[in-house]
Amino acid sequence: MVQAKTWILKKHFDGFPKDSDFELKVEELPEPKDGEVLLEAVFLSVDPYMRPFSRVRMKEGDVMIGTQVSKVIKSKNPAFPVGSHVVGRCGWRTHTVCGATDLIPLIPDWPQDVSLSLALGTIGMPGLTALYGIEEVLGLQKGETLLVNAAAGAVGSVVGQIAKLKGCKVVGSAGSDAKVAFLKELGFDEAFNYKTVGSMDEALKKASPEGYDCFFENVGGPSSSVALQHMKNFGRIAVCGAISTYNDTTPQTGPYPHLTMIFKQLKMEGFMQSRWEHKHPESLKRLMGWLKEGKLQCREHITKGFENMPAAFMGILQGENIGKAVVAV
Repeated sequence: MVQAKTWILKKHFDGFPKDSDFELKVEELPEPKDGEVLLEAVFLSVDPYMRPFSRVRMKEGDVMIGTQVSKVIKSKNPAFPVGSHVVGRCGWRTHTVCGATDLIPLIPDWPQDVSLSLALGTIGMPGLTALYGIEEVLGLQKGETLLVNAAAGAVGSVVGQIAKLKGCKVVGSAGSDAKVAFLKELGFDEAFNYKTVGSMDEALKKASPEGYDCFFENVGGPSSSVALQHMKNFGRIAVCGAISTYNDTTPQTGPYPHLTMIFKQLKMEGFMQSRWEHKHPESLKRLMGWLKEGKLQCREHITKGFENMPAAFMGILQGENIGKAVVAV
């Protein structure tokens, strides 16, 4: 009998999450049945989406949602032999018994010199989000100018690099000087610290006086309203996230973008990477190819210890991470 440690949502978040909103529990797991496997977590993901999704997808007492890279330690499913690794939608758990529907095999021939943790980052959901936002939503073209905020995060850092691969000018906004330096390392044409520029309006104007064709939106809130003023006519906006609003107890109000969108004839579209799930295998191969060719750089913010899951999660909501935040068991 295997014991699993789990982090549950003890109380729905009210404003910014607190330690008391989580509870660590231990449960006994049954033996796998036919078609099932027993998994042991190796790396767990913490992502901003968990904050708003917890309200709509979870009830108090549920195990916190999320994905992990796991090792198969017992198997009654020939598709997942003992010793193989998978990406599982298992939540915040050290061990899981589950069937194949919750499992995603790693792409074939995963290189030995590439950390499996990247299956939660650049070669996983954040990388796919960046790719689809650029290609499917924005339709970014060579020579265009792209603005991306939260640019040093798991998604934003990949967005900027893919845009450079496509021959675009890239401007990134981030929340510290260290993050701005990271964006410059990645090849961003312009990058600024939105906390210290004084005027967001002036920073955007200076970075691209001619305006922006495309905007990859991860933040929401007042700064995004300013960014819309700098869009070119017929500009496109891909709305991936709104992290500045996730912990609000009272919803933010205005300014509202409708007149700007009408006058500039802008197109704004929200999206999630799951819409293009049928393309995932091919897309992950492309991302891995760019990585192996040295065209994509990855930085991870790794926290050690399953007991530190809540702290790692709260850390990303405060912008402590550069690149993808991962917990190593």
